[in-house]
Amino acid sequence: MIDQIVIVIYGLFLLVGAFIGFKAGSKVSLIMGLLSSSVVFLGLYLSRQNFKMGFGIIAGVSIVLVLVFIKRYLKTKKVMPAIPLIVLSLIALIVSVRNFI
Repeated sequence: MIDQIVIVIYGLFLLVGAFIGFKAGSKVSLIMGLLSSSVVFLGLYLSRQNFKMGFGIIAGVSIVLVLVFIKRYLKTKKVMPAIPLIVLSLIALIVSVRNFI
């Protein structure tokens, strides 16, 4: 149960981040944030029927976001939003992998 709560919080952070990025003038942040949060919530929903598939999807999204935000941080050296999203995505990845195995 706590794992699902962690994933819901992760999905909500992605969703909120999408709108914060949009307010800062980035349509790409809005689209990608909505897409990634939707896939996280889809994975959470699917985990009710097929636990491994649902958490596998969440793990995949988390891996992609860790890589994207590491690349972004190395390019821009801006802490926000890269470092918090790297940390949150790593937490979601750990939770997902633990449930996937």
